[in-house]
Amino acid sequence: MGARGRVSGGPVVEVGSRVRFEGRAWTVAALVGGQVRLIAENGEMAALLLSLLFADEGFEVVHAPAACRVPPLGLLESLPVPVRERALAWERHVREVETGHPGGSGAVGPPRAEYDPDVRTLAQREDAKAAELSAAGMPTSAVTVRRMRARYRSDGVWGLVDQRAARPRSALGRADERVVAALREVLEAGQERSSGTLGRLRVYTERLLAERHGDGAVPLPSAATFNRLVHVLADGRGLLGSARQRRWRSARPAPPFVPTTVMAPGELVMMDSTVLDAFVVLDDGVVERPELTIALDVATRSICAAVLRPKGTRSVDAAQLLAQMMVPAPMRPAWPEALAMEHSVIPYERLLSVDARLEGAAARPVITPQTIVVDQGKVFVSSSFVAACGSLGISLQPAPPGNGPAKGHVERTFSSINTLFAQHVAGYTGSHTGERGRDTEGEAVWTLAQLNDLLQEWIICGWQEREHDGLRHPMMPRRALSPNEMWEALVAVCGYVPVPLGREDYIELMPVRRQKINDYGIRIGYRTYDHKVLNPYRGQRSPAADGLWEIHYNPHAPDEVWVRLPNPGRPRGYEWEAVPWIHRTLVSAPFTDFTWQHVRSIIAQRGSRVQHEHDLALALRELLERAAAGHGNRRDKVVAARARAHGAANADGAVWGILYGQQPQTATDGPDEDDSFDHGEEVFAEDAEAEAEEADAAGERQPLGPAGAEGLAGAGAGANDGQARPARDSSVTVYDPFEESLRW
Repeated sequence: MGARGRVSGGPVVEVGSRVRFEGRAWTVAALVGGQVRLIAENGEMAALLLSLLFADEGFEVVHAPAACRVPPLGLLESLPVPVRERALAWERHVREVETGHPGGSGAVGPPRAEYDPDVRTLAQREDAKAAELSAAGMPTSAVTVRRMRARYRSDGVWGLVDQRAARPRSALGRADERVVAALREVLEAGQERSSGTLGRLRVYTERLLAERHGDGAVPLPSAATFNRLVHVLADGRGLLGSARQRRWRSARPAPPFVPTTVMAPGELVMMDSTVLDAFVVLDDGVVERPELTIALDVATRSICAAVLRPKGTRSVDAAQLLAQMMVPAPMRPAWPEALAMEHSVIPYERLLSVDARLEGAAARPVITPQTIVVDQGKVFVSSSFVAACGSLGISLQPAPPGNGPAKGHVERTFSSINTLFAQHVAGYTGSHTGERGRDTEGEAVWTLAQLNDLLQEWIICGWQEREHDGLRHPMMPRRALSPNEMWEALVAVCGYVPVPLGREDYIELMPVRRQKINDYGIRIGYRTYDHKVLNPYRGQRSPAADGLWEIHYNPHAPDEVWVRLPNPGRPRGYEWEAVPWIHRTLVSAPFTDFTWQHVRSIIAQRGSRVQHEHDLALALRELLERAAAGHGNRRDKVVAARARAHGAANADGAVWGILYGQQPQTATDGPDEDDSFDHGEEVFAEDAEAEAEEADAAGERQPLGPAGAEGLAGAGAGANDGQARPARDSSVTVYDPFEESLRW
């Protein structure tokens, strides 16, 4: 049996085990061949066969050494070399004491005489090992050898390690726990604050300690020690660095992170807006950074659509992205033929047989989104955009507030656009002012329309054809694919279903509001819209449950609105009627809602509301003419230049619609009083409150009714564009994506 024996199904019996035999407690002193030598508590010794020991009716193992375990080799490697070699040497000494061989009981050859278990007792062998080690220059007693044997039986070779070297070391050293707690609290509280120096952290920590423990009760360490302590607590946790990095870290959800896996085009689309890092030249030489809004398909990494606007992106721009995604991108006259879909890897011939609109289209995928992830900006959570998604059967999922990583794909794409496109554009500004050149505004030469044309061309030839490291085909995992190649691979599996959009669909994507049709027509934001088509409906309730009429508008072209009027002769039982602004003949130049709001801010109301509206129209015309002539202050020029740029972009959108069977749209406007300026425009609270009170008196401000809420069940939409959502009936369980985003 060697040095140990095993009871069938029971513990191991080896040297050092305590057993009960013939009603008495014994300690196993030696195992030789098939014999066992026992020592009783009174010193009596007995030798018998193992078979007799196991056959005794009262035999049991009272205590046995722990079962052999694999030594923690990884931990041994972390120790200093002298400590590790000393532990391994002790392992050989212990084995020799117990078995007679340094390599254990399985070693071949006779043991040394002083360690022969057949001749020497265990105590004699322990004394011999202590004498040997002492003679070798390592003073050791028999008690130490016995203690090392016990540690080896309990923990293996790790028990022989000098535990002083294995003791875990704290990165905080001997720092006072009260100082550490106060400093950690100050660091966490400063995540949302502007960046400061380490000296400010020291002042705040000292102040917090004084408030909690009294002045001077807890002294701070020296400046060098304190700074080292700050880095120990903050490095790797996002508590230091720029304010932007700290906000990003604090908004990140708790790990572990689950990768987003999508296997079909349109299964998950992310939308977002950012200010492009390049200047454009607006009318009259005004230089400004435009806003870029894109829709990114996660499965193929395709930029499905992109809208470049002057500052002031509205919900109508987000809705226009939806329309652009689902129609082919037309080839523009100056583009080379290589950008056409028929010359790309996309299966053009097969798709053309399904969708005739692809003839002459550019090499950009046509993708119908199923789920869209957006942030909780006013543009994307407005009732009009939510309604547009609902009408198209698209699920809208807002990301948690301030959580960029929840839509990390589109955020990373913005960074790629800056490095692959924007930095090569004249007038590139860099990502922040610290990277900006001396005369960047003077370098700007491209107009908004020209830069938009360059961007659309780059998306097709620079992005869609560029290999993306995150795109891998299952059959070719070593080769990165381009967005067009991935779309080709996935569309062959998932199929392609065209979704044609007509004139009425284009109007449906506009922002919406519901109000009465009064004797004077429709009044929105001190603008009155009237036409003879409204005559049968003045002062009348609409067929909808709330009795209000549905009005759609375009903030970038507020000279006209669309009203949904009943018409039994039409297939859907209604038709859209365009209603012009009564003063549109006074203002021939294009303008936007924020241009109108700017004029309202500088023209005080004198007289009746009707006269005030006329005064505003004259002031608007005078502003646009003055800015066009190069007069006026910079503020007036910027407002007028933005209006003309938005007008040109709106006309370009109308051309887009004509290419696919839509009628030219001048669009409509009618922003709610609270829907003034999303980006950089000033909100004039006094005017808004006064107009809100007047609207309440006229019964114009009403909650969104069922007719305007079709497709919004479970979408959590509000009554007005960008306003708070109404409370839900607690008795009805409806999925609310806005509440769900807070649980992420």
